[in-house]
Amino acid sequence: MSIPKQNAAYAALEFVEDGMVLGLGSGSTAEIFMERLGELVAGGMSLSGVPTSEATAKCARENGIPLVEPNHVETIDLCIDGADEVDGNFNLIKGGGACLLREKIIATNSARMICIVDDRKMVETLGKFPLPVEVDPFAMALTAQQVMAVLKETGVESPTITVREADGKPLVTDGGHHILDCACEAIPDAIATAKALSGIAGVMEHGLFMDVADVIIVGEADHARVMELSRE
Repeated sequence: MSIPKQNAAYAALEFVEDGMVLGLGSGSTAEIFMERLGELVAGGMSLSGVPTSEATAKCARENGIPLVEPNHVETIDLCIDGADEVDGNFNLIKGGGACLLREKIIATNSARMICIVDDRKMVETLGKFPLPVEVDPFAMALTAQQVMAVLKETGVESPTITVREADGKPLVTDGGHHILDCACEAIPDAIATAKALSGIAGVMEHGLFMDVADVIIVGEADHARVMELSRE
């Protein structure tokens, strides 16, 4: 187990309170969090979780965490999720696990969102990690052309786009969509890029999470660094 990931995941538990409804994120660091959360539930803590993927739901069940359907909750108190990149303004790239649509739905409908990462995920400028864009399979090639045009128009130099595959075929997300991985190297104006991508017909969601995270917990070798965003 990665010690920095463990330190980040365990630090997030300090924000969990009895009776909460939690958005449960996807990925390896979120799984470490759920393993420890399951121990707290076994010890008597009362809470329920809303999973962001089928894999997350499976992990939660294996750790004894009660789950609730998202259509059956009025509020989500806290979302805990990982990220593929985090910049100094609390903006994220997510979607390496192909769960970005459901992750963004849960994160943006939570009262607070905590992002747990190891220190390797911190960057000055987003974009080194390929930006995932979740698209409808219908006319996907046309949608990809529009995505390419938007990336260039918003300042990304020489982007390339590939369709993410699994077992030699286009990967299918939990929602029945495909993923375009956009190699950008750097996204100079992530706010403009995010807004423009959201306006493309056929794009179900993109992996730029702008102004979503309230807390960033960075796991390091011997501790976790907790950064909270002031929204005053």
